[in-house]
Amino acid sequence: MYFGFIALIAFNKALLATPLGAGINTTVGFPLGVGVILSAVILTGIYVYRANGEFDELNRQIIEESR
Repeated sequence: MYFGFIALIAFNKALLATPLGAGINTTVGFPLGVGVILSAVILTGIYVYRANGEFDELNRQIIEESR
């Protein structure tokens, strides 16, 4: 997602500079940028949740089986 956003910046700057609508000062790039940041926060939360739950239990099982 991040690399797609960066590629969009590199290859189609005009699209990101397009206003959301008539009389609206906010451009298309702003909500897309916020979306990239929010998706990073959400994906980090999912990873931390799984790493602290499911993966720790699997790791504990592997260690106990190796003894």
